[in-house]
Amino acid sequence: MKICGLQKTTLLDFPGKVAATVFLSGCNFRCPFCHNTDLVMGSAEELMTTEELLVFLRKRRGVLEGVCITGGEPTLQPEALEELAARIKALGYEIKLDTNGYRPKVLKNMCEKKLADYVAMDIKTGRDHYPLASGKTDIFIENITESIGYLMSGTIPYEFRTTVVRGLHNAEDFEDIAQWIGGCQRYFLQGFVDSGNVLKSGFSAFKRAELEVFLKIVQKTIPQAEIRGVDY
Repeated sequence: MKICGLQKTTLLDFPGKVAATVFLSGCNFRCPFCHNTDLVMGSAEELMTTEELLVFLRKRRGVLEGVCITGGEPTLQPEALEELAARIKALGYEIKLDTNGYRPKVLKNMCEKKLADYVAMDIKTGRDHYPLASGKTDIFIENITESIGYLMSGTIPYEFRTTVVRGLHNAEDFEDIAQWIGGCQRYFLQGFVDSGNVLKSGFSAFKRAELEVFLKIVQKTIPQAEIRGVDY
């Protein structure tokens, strides 16, 4: 398990919790707008060992309540992920898992073994355009659908989210997403931010007024859908 980043405190990443965020290396997608290029490609340097992370978390007990495990894509190393989550849980922390949902069996195991308390799953775009937005031309959309169905069965608190990128998303995508995840607990539209370290340059963000058009589309089946992190 290669730990390549640590945000020591966040009030935003884990709903209702003061948390730390751990960034793991490697991903099975190549989303062209991804802002974590080094993590995705596996070229980021290791920041700390698991033991060093646990030492940090022991010291922060009583201040932090949860740990977000993100990437890259954490589910690529299921055994190491389960071990890491179990050791963090043993310290009294709750776990939020970020995932692209492409490995539903790993997701199910994490939840059924009570190694995750909250899941945030990316919905990259509408089903027809998933190869473009995920950078994975041979994608099996059934894997994504299986993860969606599992989370919507009510086993664990969760959210779905889409980073909305000009040139990759249009109204038809959100019409499809509204059908695909209609009735879900929580869904967020997030504005694209060019970190300067994206996999492919040239993308830009929609303005908030444009995102609100997409929001109205998905609110037909997801009344509680929201725009998150956009003030322009």
